This record gives sequence, C-alpha cells and structure tokens, in this order.
Amino acid sequence: MSPTLASDRFISALAATLDIPAERYESADKSYRSICTWLERSESRFSNVDIDAYIQGSFRLGTVIPPISGEEHYDLDVVFEFDLSKATKTQQGLYEDLGYELKLYAARYGMQAPSDWDRCWTLNYADTAQFHMDLLPSVPDGQRQRFIREQRAMTLDFVDRSISITDKNHGNYAHLSEDWPSSNPHGYADWFYECMKPAFDQKRRAMMLAEAKADIADIPVFRVKTPLQSAIKILKRHRDMRFSDDPDGRPTSVVISTLAAHSYGQESSVTGALISILQSMDRYIVDREGVSWIENPSNPRENFADSWEQEPARKDAFYDWLDTARTDFVRAAEQGDLNTIIDALAPRMGRELVEKAASNPGQKLLSEASVIKRAKSAFQKLVDAPHRKPVAWPTVPVGYVQVEGAMARNGFRETVFHNDGVPLPRGSSLSFVANTDVPRPFKIYWQIVNTGEAAAKAKKLRGGFEQATVTTGTLIRREDASYAGSHTIECFVVKDGYCAARSGRRTVCRCLP
Repeated sequence: MSPTLASDRFISALAATLDIPAERYESADKSYRSICTWLERSESRFSNVDIDAYIQGSFRLGTVIPPISGEEHYDLDVVFEFDLSKATKTQQGLYEDLGYELKLYAARYGMQAPSDWDRCWTLNYADTAQFHMDLLPSVPDGQRQRFIREQRAMTLDFVDRSISITDKNHGNYAHLSEDWPSSNPHGYADWFYECMKPAFDQKRRAMMLAEAKADIADIPVFRVKTPLQSAIKILKRHRDMRFSDDPDGRPTSVVISTLAAHSYGQESSVTGALISILQSMDRYIVDREGVSWIENPSNPRENFADSWEQEPARKDAFYDWLDTARTDFVRAAEQGDLNTIIDALAPRMGRELVEKAASNPGQKLLSEASVIKRAKSAFQKLVDAPHRKPVAWPTVPVGYVQVEGAMARNGFRETVFHNDGVPLPRGSSLSFVANTDVPRPFKIYWQIVNTGEAAAKAKKLRGGFEQATVTTGTLIRREDASYAGSHTIECFVVKDGYCAARSGRRTVCRCLP
C-alpha cells in the first residue's frame, strides 16, 4: 500500500515528537564517563585493570522514548568490561568489587547508595538528572565463545565482542569457573547498525553538508535518526500504551527491535519503514522443534523468545499487539484527513502525544485552535481507551443493529437509562437488548470497555470481543456496574466473516464510587 501524503507527514512528525532532548544523551555520556574516571583512580580496586565501558540498550541503539507517564526519567544501561581472568576472579568477587567502588562514589558525590540486583548495580541520580544508571560488570569472553561456536558449527559473526557477565542465580557465582553467563551487547549494536547502514550513512552525510561540518564524524551518532529507529520508537510507544494496564506482560523491546531490524528494507520514509516492518516482522520468528525462536544475531545460542515456552501468554500478547498495530497503522496510513488520522492513532499512542505532533511548529499540521477544541471533549479519555481492540472483520453492511438498555437495582423495578445519562450506583444490574434486521445465520459479538483505576487494578478493563449465543427472539446482554468510571458497550453482527452491522458505542454508565 502507498500511504497518503497527510499520513506520511503526520507519522514523521509523530516520530520526531518521540525524540528525547540531545542534552539527555550528553548528560548520560558525561555521567558514565565520570564513573570510569573514578574506577581508574589510584585507590580503586580496579586501578591496574584495563576497563572498557560503553552504553547498551535503547540509548545505544537510538530508540529510547519518553515514558508514557510524561515524567522524563530514563533507564541508562552501561557495561563495564574489566580485563580480568576468570581463573583468578569469581562472578561474586567482580560484582562485589564494583559495588564497593560504586558505594564510595555515591558517598563522595552525595548520592543515594547503589541498589544491588541479580546482575547489575543501579545508581539513582537526582531528579534533575532525570535518569538512573544500571551498571553491569563483565569480562571478555570472545575466545571461549569462538571455541563453543566452532564446536557446534555456528556462525562466528560478532563472536569476538562476546562478554561474560555476573549473575547471582548462576550455579558458579561463588566459584572459580570458566562457565559464566554470556552476553554480547557490543555485537548486537554492531549488527543493528549494519541493518540500517545505507540509510544511516546517507542521513549523517546530509546532516554534515547541511550544517557545513568539515567531517562526518562531527555529527554525533545519537543525532542521526533513520526510518528504522523512528519506526521502532513508534512501535514501542504503541506497545506501552497497549499494555498500560499490564506492563509486565508486554513484548520486550529487544524482540521488537530485532524483528524490526530484520524487516527493514532501507525505506526512506518513516511511514514506509513502519508499514513494511509490521507486514514482515513475524516472518523472522522461526519454529525449532515446536519452540518459537528469535535468535540473538550476536549470539546464536540465545533465544529472545525463550520465555514464550514457559509462559504462552507472552507469545499471545506479542501476536495480539502485532495484529493491533497492523490494523491501527495501516488504517491511519490510508487516511487523507488529518483529524481522522489523529482519531485513529490517539487511543494507541496517547492523545496528548498525537496532538503535540500535529501542532508541532515545524510541521504546522493542525492549528492551535483546533487542538484546544479537540482536547476539551468530555469523554475523550473513554473514546481513546488504548485497551479497546480494533475491529478485525472487514465491513460489508447488510442491515442494522440497535441496542437499548435498562437498569435494575437490588431487584427493584427496571428503569430505562439513557446514553451518557445520570451516573449509576455501583452494583447496579444492567441489561442490554439488541435488535437487528440482518438475515440469519449470523454471529453476535459484544465489546465492553471499562475505564477507571478500580477496573485497571482488578485487570477488568476488558476491550475485547465476546461472542454471544444466538437464540430465537431478542438478543440480551447482562452486565453489572462493578467499577467506578465511564464504560461503553457496542454490539456487532458478523455474517460470513464480515461485519454486517454494528450498533455504535453507547456510554453505558458513569458508575459512582
């Protein structure tokens, strides 16, 4: 498909809105280099050890995004690679030595003492710094990993970048052993940048010429944003919103980044890259003897989807998110009207974010007056519920379906209530009557969407499609007003795999606490 000009411009603006300020990168770089200096001082336990420190994760890949909370606090992942031998140093010894120095560093600069985790230490900086730093101790492991891969006839790509890391849960944590957990963040970053090298080099060279720089190296890597990086940021934001009520169940960033990088075809536009990635990314999930496998490009022995086998819900969550993202962005890309595009993406990206993108002075997509008018909708939050699943059936209208409602409280006489009417007491019994002229046979689905803190805590936000039993006579749906907040209900008639009729959303109640 070919995106419309309006959608292409808007999605590009959306990606730019997700960029974090350059000073965040500069502050992060300055902070971890300060720790390197501390570890190299003469009194340090590492004073005679060569240290290679580098940033990993989304900061390294250029795919970091602001938190959906709006509070700009970021996770900075830093690897400290110490030139030490595993013949003389245990995982525990290395981990505790780094912790000792970090505690001294924190005390010296009036910081909170570092927190210890299974693999790393965390330094919490002051709120003004707006980030915390996870510091992972490691030692080189390229030679050992090369031998292992050669023995198993595996690719040797990026093998010399391999490291061994510490892990309190590892069997050899307290013992001298060559067998440590393995990782390869350097190699992964090298692979990632190789996947977008033509686009990256072209963008960096264009920036050099535009800014009249003498050399391409004068353009810092973190300032270069390719369509691949921008697409990943959009997908991560979409994921965060989709799983706002269950952040622990969301697909991991490394899974999204790996599949996206595999799928990127050097498209020159953000929209083109986004659509291409969404259409292709699941093709790079392979089946190995019944196990879903997403290979780490820098370590073929590692499966990024290894948790799917023990927790099938994580696999289901990934495919659910992918289907939703495909539907949302393909529909948005087809639209030529900016307001329609905004309404299509606001539920999954956040209305504040999409309005900000549309009103960006550099883009001039939407007037300030229009933004203010749209933002004042009383039920916009309800309409934008990110957990509301998109309609999966293609629409072929055959007839109509209408929904009427009644309320009965504590067994008393039923009274009719109105759409967006008087708030109802919590615990009220609700019944909805659907009438349709669509010829049988057909299937009936109801979509109930809850909002509010109570429903979120109880994990009862819902938003999916619930099939009803079709019997003779009137179609009835019964619900209870169990959670404070505004809620909607909609009825769908599905015939021969098509949506033959839909009732439209009803604001069924504004339930009182």
